[in-house]
Amino acid sequence: MTGAEDTIDHEAFEAQCRAGIESWVAEHLGGEVVAMERLERWRPQWKVSYTSGGETGAVLVRGNRPIAPVDALRFEMACMQILERNGILVPHIHGWMDEPVAFVMDWVETEDRAPGMLHTAMDTPSEMDPERWQATLGYMTHLAAVHAVPVSEFADVKQLANPPSEPRDIALHAVDRMYAMGEMAGNIDPSLSFLQMWLRRNAPTDRHDVRFLCGDAGQFMSRGIDVVALLDFEIANVGDTHWDLACFRGRHPYENMGDIPALYREYERVTGTPIDRRVVGYYTVAFLQLAVIGATFFMMPEIRGGNWIEGMLEKASITRRAYEAIAELHGLDLDHDLTLPDPTPDSLEASGLRKLIADIGRLPTSSAFAEWERDLLGAIPDFLLNYTRYRSWFETVSRTDIEAFLGESFDDLAAADAALQVRIDTDDPADDDELVRLMHRRMLRLSMITAGTNPDETNPFFYVLEPVIDREPGE
Repeated sequence: MTGAEDTIDHEAFEAQCRAGIESWVAEHLGGEVVAMERLERWRPQWKVSYTSGGETGAVLVRGNRPIAPVDALRFEMACMQILERNGILVPHIHGWMDEPVAFVMDWVETEDRAPGMLHTAMDTPSEMDPERWQATLGYMTHLAAVHAVPVSEFADVKQLANPPSEPRDIALHAVDRMYAMGEMAGNIDPSLSFLQMWLRRNAPTDRHDVRFLCGDAGQFMSRGIDVVALLDFEIANVGDTHWDLACFRGRHPYENMGDIPALYREYERVTGTPIDRRVVGYYTVAFLQLAVIGATFFMMPEIRGGNWIEGMLEKASITRRAYEAIAELHGLDLDHDLTLPDPTPDSLEASGLRKLIADIGRLPTSSAFAEWERDLLGAIPDFLLNYTRYRSWFETVSRTDIEAFLGESFDDLAAADAALQVRIDTDDPADDDELVRLMHRRMLRLSMITAGTNPDETNPFFYVLEPVIDREPGE
């Protein structure tokens, strides 16, 4: 790939963004910028403090993901404006900005909020203190209010203008769209292909109610026990409310959501509507699969920004948890008692990767290349160093699993995967249980390589998806 992305002066680009923000604040808020901080996220965002008429204020400049079209950012802004008009507690939107491409909303001052990334959760597990728990319970009332906003309010938003009406379409329209995007990008592998087959075959057939959905529910700011703002509507949608309820399972415990069944009971109390736990289980698979396909776009190497290592972490762990969600619905026991072998001796490529790790750690930081960005960059060769030490084992045991399932031998893992994909394409429900076990083992092994350790119940990266379906004794 050649072009402007290859030759961009990142210091100049950052300076251009900051100049554009200063100009916008002066023109639209009548203010003078006094401080600006680019936040640790996988999209460009700045906290901007300013003074105007002797008063101080702050806004969040929310930029576009480098992998997403500008329409996606306009979509999120439009959804938030409609929600605000309907009394939902979202930050006030001040307007659109062309340089940099962004929209501007009120800054919500509250306790520090984790960046919401897996590599952060692994190092600093998310905690739930008593006040945050009370706020999380209170959030269920706000979520119910979001779901009560009439879908007709969003009729002028192109992406939401024609909501699905048939149960199968309600269940599948979000995942089908994301899956098609993954196919076009060449990001679909057998693990994601099977999930899509399973979702299509098991879509609920008796659910007709369509509501506006957060899409990635559970994200909010709190102060003490009070919810002060609902956030992150970039994958908002219309569909079954059980999608949003499934998000809590998907996010937890990387972001500690507390007692998930208690949250569901509170939602039932507020709405007066019972929750079908098996439908939550179905949408858990759907939400996690969509999240993994989205993560594969973070790994596109040619895109400026992005977050390759976060994408790798999500691919390994979230795919694994999607299979755990299916296992709960099928009543399957999965094997979590796997161990890494002794690593192979370091090779020439391992030496080169160690050199990369050392030199990346020495790179100077700046406003255009922050310390957290340097850490993310250094995590890539760190992962690859682990992968070189265990690659032969991983490919051998993965191939052996496929050979045992298909009853034939293959020269390498690529050939085995190709044959496995052919079998998955037959879409035979009789294969489901063994495929779930096979894929789960593979993703657990990949998680072990990524973390460089055997499964560890104290490490959030290895937490097993918490069950939500009540089972009878003996089941």
